[in-house]
Amino acid sequence: VHLVESGGGLVQAGGSLRLSCAVSGLISSINTMAWYRQAPGKQRELVATVDSGLTTNYADVVKGRFSISRDNAKNAVYLQMNSLKPEDTAVYYCSVDIQTIFAGRNDYWGQGTQVTVSS
Repeated sequence: VHLVESGGGLVQAGGSLRLSCAVSGLISSINTMAWYRQAPGKQRELVATVDSGLTTNYADVVKGRFSISRDNAKNAVYLQMNSLKPEDTAVYYCSVDIQTIFAGRNDYWGQGTQVTVSS
């Protein structure tokens, strides 16, 4: 199973970015898909989740600004980030709960994509 993230970059405060995470491999089903982030010197924190029923949850600090979505046909999850703030600067990781065909059910992580918001 491989997770490939894209869409990070440098943006000014108030700007927008859209992160993508594509899942590939011998997959039976995908359960909850999530985005985490880790800023320098801080612990990794949960940003948003979307389950197989499309129920979403968000960290309080991003509610109203970020939107998570998934495309089951493409085995992909997205994070639309609007009204970005300098404190959103971090490496963003996707994490996916996957039932694989041969290796059981596990959480898989992407390699991370850097998001930098300048003031």
